Amino acid sequence: MRRIIVSLAISADGFIARKDGSVDWLDRPRPKGSSGMAEFFSSIDTILWGRTTFDEAEARGGYGGPGGATAKMKHYVFSRNPPAAAPEGVEFVNEPIPAFAARLRAMPGKDIWIMGGGGIIASFVDAREVDELIMHVIPTFIGEGIPLMAPARRTVRLALKSAQTYEDGAVRLHYTPI
Repeated sequence: MRRIIVSLAISADGFIARKDGSVDWLDRPRPKGSSGMAEFFSSIDTILWGRTTFDEAEARGGYGGPGGATAKMKHYVFSRNPPAAAPEGVEFVNEPIPAFAARLRAMPGKDIWIMGGGGIIASFVDAREVDELIMHVIPTFIGEGIPLMAPARRTVRLALKSAQTYEDGAVRLHYTPI
């Protein structure tokens, strides 16, 4: 069965982006093997986006549209107000997460990546539809920004699958929800 995986970089103080959506703090030298991203990309064929994150990526030309690194992947964007027309390879979604996740998992294919942002990650975690969380903790404090998950009262226990350090000081933490 296909797994739904959250995989992203977070600052050492727990943010996935600055308040304005900027990830300039990620512009830094990469370790050899780029922290395993090539292997990760080969294990997925579907990306889930929150609308704000998708719009920001599209505005920067980085959602992976035609010719991009993820151009051959299927993109689903969660939005209460989908546009009249979607870019090629993109489907806008406005359905309950459990039903959507069940439908997606039943389709043939590789694993599914939740790209972000904090709202979509929180919604999938709260619906108990996340199979794995992979966080690359970057040794940088940014002080304020968009948290890993939208704030809410929740307790989600995690089991550590693995931890890996990199020569640049980043740490990859791989968890499964209990």
